[in-house]
Amino acid sequence: MKTYSKKELTGYLVGLAGQNIIYNITSAALMFYFQSVIFLPAMAYSTIVAIARVWDAINDPMMGNIVDKTHTKWGKCKPYLLFVPAIVMVTTILPFINQQYAVGDPTWKKVLIVGWAGFSYILWGMSYTAGDIPLWGVTSLMTENEKDRAKVLALARIVASVGVIGMLVQFVAPSVKGVIGNIFHIEDDATQLQYSFIVLAIVVTIIASVLFQFAGLSVKEKVKQQTEKTYTMKENFGIMWKCRPFRQILVSGILRSPIQLLSTSALTLVIYYYFDNDPGRALAGENGLNLSLILKVAIIAIGIFGGMLVASAVTPAMTQKIEKKKLYNIYSIIGAIPFGLVLVLYVIFREKLVTSMAASIIMGVVFFAASWAMGGLNVLQSVMIADCVDYEEYHNGVRPDGVFFSGQSFITKLSAGIATIIQGAVFSVVHWSDEVIKAANDALAEGTASFAVDYEKFALAMFFLVSIPPMIGLILSAIPTLKYELTNEKHAQILSSLNAKRNSGEE
Repeated sequence: MKTYSKKELTGYLVGLAGQNIIYNITSAALMFYFQSVIFLPAMAYSTIVAIARVWDAINDPMMGNIVDKTHTKWGKCKPYLLFVPAIVMVTTILPFINQQYAVGDPTWKKVLIVGWAGFSYILWGMSYTAGDIPLWGVTSLMTENEKDRAKVLALARIVASVGVIGMLVQFVAPSVKGVIGNIFHIEDDATQLQYSFIVLAIVVTIIASVLFQFAGLSVKEKVKQQTEKTYTMKENFGIMWKCRPFRQILVSGILRSPIQLLSTSALTLVIYYYFDNDPGRALAGENGLNLSLILKVAIIAIGIFGGMLVASAVTPAMTQKIEKKKLYNIYSIIGAIPFGLVLVLYVIFREKLVTSMAASIIMGVVFFAASWAMGGLNVLQSVMIADCVDYEEYHNGVRPDGVFFSGQSFITKLSAGIATIIQGAVFSVVHWSDEVIKAANDALAEGTASFAVDYEKFALAMFFLVSIPPMIGLILSAIPTLKYELTNEKHAQILSSLNAKRNSGEE
């Protein structure tokens, strides 16, 4: 059977790491930047995300259709991986190049600030899609071997976890704002923070884009489609919906959308709750490094991100012993429990989460279990979508890699969008608005307030966000897949038949 070399696999994984760093810069750091650094109003912020998600519903399948109709000497996915990274680099930086929104600004300036934020964010989404769909779609074209494909998808999900480096822009920027302020001769705290985000976003995006380029330079498409038959855009939408296994995964992924709050809101929670929005000052302490706080935050961070990493590593092996459908539903239903416990523990411990090591350890363990469910589901989703591509080729003679993996891209971005809208709605209920955030940032910067003590209502909202909506979403996500029909045995039979047909040269 034709399969990838170690060099090709390494290059692909390096590129995927770079692409996921870029995604997290936008999904986490940029969202924090919009809300807490340039102070876009919650309504404007939510509207931008909503419009972007509506456009994604059209743009993602459209791009998948374009990929599937691409025929070059390199294949159908590789050309995009060669030329898109440079475009994504530019569009990732553009949303950060903006001004702070102020209530007293003239209307034209407010419109310009919000308009640029919306335009640049949607432009980023379009360019990211042009790279994301072929990046995941090519996994089903790199090898004819099911175990090798499961391996690359598992490693891809593990490496994707490296993307949290992009989130660190959100963490590091407040820590270095003083240094950046000195470089640019800025005294205002809010402007220092904004420039810190801009500088870090540019530096990290450039590095990540260089890494992203390795995928295009390395991958080779080994699986050749047995027919030249293609479909129109309308027909491809029909294929996506009529393919029952794919439809079940798609609906399940959408219902699971609130789980993304663990990625988009957890770091904001940590920055405010543990560091009072100034990690540099909090970690320095009055008498040297605050080792106790460092250890507590490390425990929470390992919990939030460690579970995803471990689950990504072990889930593929688990699918060899446990039916994918069963494992998927176990993660969904059982995984809801630790998410619910996050809020329960906060209500029990409150500010002790900052002062008590035992409370931090317990919360860290619960976060680890919750993030394990998230990481495992991410792996299973990719593997099961790849299985659906085989299913469709077996029944209709066409491999809709681009169209089906556009579904994954759509789920990912729609999930982040829904999570952001939920976050905006909750913050609106507790009045965590642009003016309140700016006042809180100033008070925390001056050291006259503690977020855990003086902003308890907002802390409760943040813990609620990473707990209850994800718990509900996980439970709901199991419903569409309870009768998932593409079993491990059935897929193995399909893949065996397809490989026999390819290797015999049959049409």
